[in-house]
Amino acid sequence: MKNKIKKIAVFTSGGDSPGMNAAIRAVTRTALANDIEVMGICDGYQGMIDGHFEPLTSYSVSNIIQRGGTILRSARSQEFRTKEGRKKAFENLLKHTIDAVVAIGGDGTFTGALVFSQEYEIPFIGLPGTIDNDLFGTDNCIGYDTALNTVVEAVDKIRDTADSHHRLFFVEVMGRDAGFIALRSGIATGAEAILIPETKTYIPQLIEKLEQGREHHKNSMIIIVAEGDDAGGAYDVAAKVKERFNYYDMRVTVLGHVQRGGSPSAYDRVLASTLGNAAVNALLEGKQNVMVGLVKNEIAYTPFEKAIKHHNEINPQLLQLADILAL
Repeated sequence: MKNKIKKIAVFTSGGDSPGMNAAIRAVTRTALANDIEVMGICDGYQGMIDGHFEPLTSYSVSNIIQRGGTILRSARSQEFRTKEGRKKAFENLLKHTIDAVVAIGGDGTFTGALVFSQEYEIPFIGLPGTIDNDLFGTDNCIGYDTALNTVVEAVDKIRDTADSHHRLFFVEVMGRDAGFIALRSGIATGAEAILIPETKTYIPQLIEKLEQGREHHKNSMIIIVAEGDDAGGAYDVAAKVKERFNYYDMRVTVLGHVQRGGSPSAYDRVLASTLGNAAVNALLEGKQNVMVGLVKNEIAYTPFEKAIKHHNEINPQLLQLADILAL
């Protein structure tokens, strides 16, 4: 297989995450070290369709490991969902004599790679790049650690002003389908309550918990709300609470896309570098249509079908810990 691969392509797709550039760098330099040419595809699957290919060299990926976002940019493509769009993409891969592709992204990225590889015989290797950290087959996804630390830093600052004004803050964090950011940031910041999609939110119980905090003479309280919580986002939850609990001045902060940006943490840089290197090695070993992850500090390969179908589950012990420490 090693002799067959002469040129690979790498691209990023879906939501950006800190550490994607470190992964691009690792893929590029590992490939070059094995005498394999590298092409970067700009703008994700849409760029594959439109022919936005550019050669990557060791120099072109210099000084990017510390940068957030992605130098290859990212985009979602409705056209790639069609057979006609995928045919254009394949023709462009052939035009540039691409033998294999490394895709950095999440569920949608790997779903597209799986469908494409079933229609056309070209190996794909996936790298888990999503701050949601919900992909099955890896303990941590690229960007999660940085996003988590961004939230913690923001909530610590919010706590300062909340404590100064006897305020109750509802802080909304990303997590449409998964509460990993909310749960861990809530524990790390001492939040009085954490609302996530994986558990049912009962407003009366939440108010009871806030009442307990008031009785304990707390000057301020923080509620972390994942955007996908069943009770609604932070604004909806705050409105419901305000109807029955008005002892504090209430405020809502939506952290939004600030969680995606910023220089990646040391952990994310090392993780992305490790997985980027492993992706190229996987191709050289003849692997295809798998996501490369890190499980218990060991490289793990998960078929796209499994990575897409299954999701990491919330640790129930952390849920229990959060409840105990919030008393």
